Amino acid sequence: MIVCLVILIILLVCKILIMRRSAREITDEIRDRLTSDTNTPITITSHDRRMQELAIQINRQLKDLRKEYLQYHQGNTELKTAITNISHDIRTPLTAIAGNLYMISKTDDISEIREYISTIEERTETMKQLTEELFRYSVILSDEGEQDTEEVYVNQVLEESIGGFYPVLTKRGITPKIDITDTRIVRNMRRSDLARVFSNLLNNALKYSDGDLEITLTDKGEITFTNTAKDLSAVEVEQLFDRFYTVEVARNSTGLGLSIARTLVKRMGGTITADYDDDRLSIRISL
Repeated sequence: MIVCLVILIILLVCKILIMRRSAREITDEIRDRLTSDTNTPITITSHDRRMQELAIQINRQLKDLRKEYLQYHQGNTELKTAITNISHDIRTPLTAIAGNLYMISKTDDISEIREYISTIEERTETMKQLTEELFRYSVILSDEGEQDTEEVYVNQVLEESIGGFYPVLTKRGITPKIDITDTRIVRNMRRSDLARVFSNLLNNALKYSDGDLEITLTDKGEITFTNTAKDLSAVEVEQLFDRFYTVEVARNSTGLGLSIARTLVKRMGGTITADYDDDRLSIRISL
């Protein structure tokens, strides 16, 4: 009896020592993972099922933690870059406005004053567009709660959006070719969100189109905006939906328009993609 008890005590002591060693190994490896840039999982020498399960659970948590860190780091980098770009984009029209106001104070020539005022109005409109995009983006990000939806007639919203942009499109020499199915496309969503998506895509066409625009809506609810855009590259097209990304041909923009569109389309349960082939940019939405 005593021998059995001694053996049991020895086994328990050995098990405790093994578990202490495993705990020490886990502690050391956690410290290493938190101070180094590595995806290597934690490993322990113990074959104890519970300690192995503990290591597995910690590895899962470390993986999630690293993913969140990378997202934070990427977002922080994007934000710093965005602040620099936006500061530059806002400062440029501000400098022009200040310069033209100064020139107005130095002349009595009415024709010159009108020219300066015209420049001021143009630069003011640029600043208005920049601040409006930032405001819309902040509102959309903060509006993530439950949303009141309704049955929306997609055909009608698309037609109204095109009609609202038609004057400015034709002023830019763009006469859109429109092919909208007669089939009634109905989806449950917020009408204002869908109108915002179409508005942003039309604004995108104004920025990048070389003078043409094709808009289609199929029986399956697929909407495509296509236009020639020789100033874009395949790499730039891949980044069009990134937050704060903008190309040189559209520097009067924060680059938030398509990012807003992507956020809204995802909330609708749809998808939005961009393709670039033979100098033609196609943005496709499936609802």
